[in-house]
Amino acid sequence: MDQLIKQFCPRLDFDSYEDFVKNYTVNVPEDFNFGFDVVDYWAEHEPDKRALLYTNDTGVMETYTFADIKRLSDKTANVFRSLGIGKGDVVMLILKQRVEAWTCITALCKLGAVCIPATYQLTPKDIVYRCNAADVKMIVCVGDDVVIDHVAGSVDKCETLQTVCTVGDCHHEGFLDFRAAVEAASEDFPRPTGDDATKVTDTMLIYFSSGTTGMPKMVLHDHSLPLGHIVTARFWHQVQENTVHLTQTDSGWAKFAWGKIYGQWICGACIGVFDTEKFAPKTMLDAIQRLRPTTFCAPATIYRFLIKEDLTQYDFSFIKHASLAGEPLNPEVYHQIERMTGLHIYEGFGQSETSVLLANFGWFPVRPGSMGKPSPIFDIRLLDENGEECEDGIVGTICIGCPDGKRPVGLFRTYYRDAEANQRSMIGDYYSTGDMAWRDSDGYYWFVGRNDDVIKCSGYRIGPFEVESALIEHPSVLECAITAAPDPIRGQVVKATIVLARGYAPSDELVKELQNHVKHATAPYKYPRIVEFVDELPKTTSGKIMRTAIRAADMQKALKKD
Repeated sequence: MDQLIKQFCPRLDFDSYEDFVKNYTVNVPEDFNFGFDVVDYWAEHEPDKRALLYTNDTGVMETYTFADIKRLSDKTANVFRSLGIGKGDVVMLILKQRVEAWTCITALCKLGAVCIPATYQLTPKDIVYRCNAADVKMIVCVGDDVVIDHVAGSVDKCETLQTVCTVGDCHHEGFLDFRAAVEAASEDFPRPTGDDATKVTDTMLIYFSSGTTGMPKMVLHDHSLPLGHIVTARFWHQVQENTVHLTQTDSGWAKFAWGKIYGQWICGACIGVFDTEKFAPKTMLDAIQRLRPTTFCAPATIYRFLIKEDLTQYDFSFIKHASLAGEPLNPEVYHQIERMTGLHIYEGFGQSETSVLLANFGWFPVRPGSMGKPSPIFDIRLLDENGEECEDGIVGTICIGCPDGKRPVGLFRTYYRDAEANQRSMIGDYYSTGDMAWRDSDGYYWFVGRNDDVIKCSGYRIGPFEVESALIEHPSVLECAITAAPDPIRGQVVKATIVLARGYAPSDELVKELQNHVKHATAPYKYPRIVEFVDELPKTTSGKIMRTAIRAADMQKALKKD
């Protein structure tokens, strides 16, 4: 047990959180390559160890061992090489949760090529923007009519794109059948040497940020990123070797790197895969029953939808640890999950730019609504607008120490080709996440909101999360977003944009009821003076609420009135 992970983390057992923070260390080999040093390690030492347990909407079940992943990733690497992909070349993957997502990411890592995971929800405009921003040379996408149409509608405007491959039964003229090519390829792919070998400082992965506050930025990670996710998997997700871990996320989101490949495979866990065409709570609950994960993680949106189902009809006894990241979880949702399933949810916090920054690690009790405490690999500080450290109880920006410009393992290397974004993101020797929080006297951190989302009304600073948490307690509210709306007297007022639960309809009476509910659940001045009911909230392709879109629409309305 733990024979691989101990090569990178000499100590894995800690008596307390304080012991963990003081004594946890990560060794970063100069030539570390996840494909060879993790996937191929397991394939050599335990070839029959399960790597993936796959299911889909139709109930198909498939198991892939590490020997399978090595064989398929080596064949895939030979296909990429035959199509002109080499070290440093950029490939975009739009693969949902097909098995090829794992084999392609591993193959590109072995080649030293750069992977851009992308969601299937991208429009042609999104695809063109990403291809031209990053000089994408190849796209590999699912054989899905909509995705293929969007890619086909983009290729003429993608200046560096040379090849498009499809995975599945649906093909397009001029696009290569990727599965047929992999089937015919050689299984022999030795580790490159000399100039073709990778260094840990080489670019491995580029994520396009969520774009909640503007156009997506290119978040560049090198080959050390998987080692930063050991904390994510081992100490926050609490994955166990030879058991199934399920993080529900699309392969195009950064949460995939957090929960569906790197840290989990380093720890020797099997990754549960639910390859769904369209999320529905019932089909996911049925998939969980088939996969029977020991550890489980999902974004807040999924938990919010799950509590609207009758969870008492399902067995969750096999889940020993449940966690959440992506957006903070409202305390009411936490309590409902606990009542219906017995599960405690261990919240964590981070970004596309990082591995887990703050989390409920297990040595201390969960405080519902709190992000927990700092990861030992990061020097976390709360800084005010002057760059001074905030005392307990004072809201500040979550920042990460980078002494002398040296970035810790788990933190991205740079915003690729964006000097202005890099400059804006630094406060002296600290990387600024742009997220606001406060710390209580016991060291727990509490999320307030993006610095652009904090509302300034009549001299008060109001964080959207607290008001959203109060609203979500009301049974009529399925989802909500709190934003600042322009007001001629107060400057800004609190606005609630609400998606109602089944069985409820908009009315003036419901507006007053919700306003009074917030007044009693939190400080009265935080209640939403404006309430708007909508069918759905604007979201990024990664599922995060786009409060900027709501604010922009309100500003346009205000300008028209003027």
